[in-house]
Amino acid sequence: MSDAILNIAPLGFPWQPPDPFLFCAYHDDAYPAGNESMGPDASLEDRNMGNDFEGKGGWRMYHGETIPGFPPHPHRGFETVTLVRRGLIDHADSLGATARFGGGDVQWVTAGKGIVHSEMFPLTDRKSTNPLELFQIWLNLPKSDKMVEPHFVMLWNKDIPAMAIKDLSGRITTVTVVAGTYAGVRPPSPPPHSWASRSTSDVAIWTLRMDPYAEWTLPPAVAGTNRTLFYFRGESLKNGDRNIKSRQSITLRPEEEFRMINGDKESELLLLQGRPIDESVAQYGPFVMNTRQEIEQAFTDYQRTQFGGWPWPNNEPVHPREETRFARYPDGHIERPT
Repeated sequence: MSDAILNIAPLGFPWQPPDPFLFCAYHDDAYPAGNESMGPDASLEDRNMGNDFEGKGGWRMYHGETIPGFPPHPHRGFETVTLVRRGLIDHADSLGATARFGGGDVQWVTAGKGIVHSEMFPLTDRKSTNPLELFQIWLNLPKSDKMVEPHFVMLWNKDIPAMAIKDLSGRITTVTVVAGTYAGVRPPSPPPHSWASRSTSDVAIWTLRMDPYAEWTLPPAVAGTNRTLFYFRGESLKNGDRNIKSRQSITLRPEEEFRMINGDKESELLLLQGRPIDESVAQYGPFVMNTRQEIEQAFTDYQRTQFGGWPWPNNEPVHPREETRFARYPDGHIERPT
C-alpha cells in the first residue's frame, strides 16, 4: 500500500469523514418531469410518504409529501454545507431568509444556537426530466461557537474557483475549491464562526473531475489534519502499484502528496480535510453538542421557542416555477448571481 494511504473502505450511506466533519450525504435522484405543483409527474403509490428513502424508480421523495425534499426541521451546534451539482433547491428558514440555488452553487449555514429550515427540490421542468445531484456536508462547530447566532451565506457558482490542470499529455483534472486553498487560489469566505474560517483549521472541501488517463497529484496538507478522498464516480484509479476501485473512501496521511492516475473512464472525487476540533461530541438527530445535558437543553429550547418559529404559510415552501436563482437574506437584501 502507498505510504500516503492509511485506509480504504467501501462507501456506505451516509459517508463518514472524520473530525471536524460529522457526515456527508450524497443525493443523486433521477426525477421525472414535474407536474403543476412542481412535484413528480408520476404515481406516488406504494411509496413510504413522508419518509421515502427507498429510491424506487431511481428517485426519492425524502420527507416531502407533494414536492421532494426536507420540510421544516431544526438544527443546533454545527454547520451544513450544501453543494448542488445539478437541479435546484428552494430554501426557507426561521430567520425569514429564503433562496433558490443550484447548478454548482453552495449554501453554507451555521446553525449555531438554533435554526429551522426547509430544503425542497422543485421539479420545474414539465417537459423533461429533473435530475438532482448534491452533497450535504455536516461540519462540526467547536464548543466556543456552538451557540453563536445562526448565519447563512450563498457561494454562487460563478465565484467558486474551478481550475483545469493539464498533465504532460494534455489530459485535464478540474479542481473546484469550495473551501481551503489550491495553488494560491481561495474561494469566497465561509461564515465568520465556521471552523473553516480559522486560519489554522486547514479545512478543504474540493471536488475533482479527472479525464480518462489523466494524472494529478494532491499536494500535502498540514501534519495532524484529517484527510479523506471519497471516490464516488468512475471505474478505477492507480496510485503507485495499487488499483483503487470506485465507490471507496481513501483515508490519507496528510503530510504526504498523493499521486493519482485515472483509468479509462472519467472519475470524480470529493476531498474533505480539516484539523480535528478534538472535543467530545453528543449528537441526537439534528442537534450536535458536547454533552448529553446540552442535547436535552436543545430539545427544551426548541419546544419552548421553535428557534424563532416558522414564518412561512406552508411546510413545503417553494418559489414560482419561473423564478431564477437568488437569495433573500434576513436583513431583506436580495442577491442574484449575474
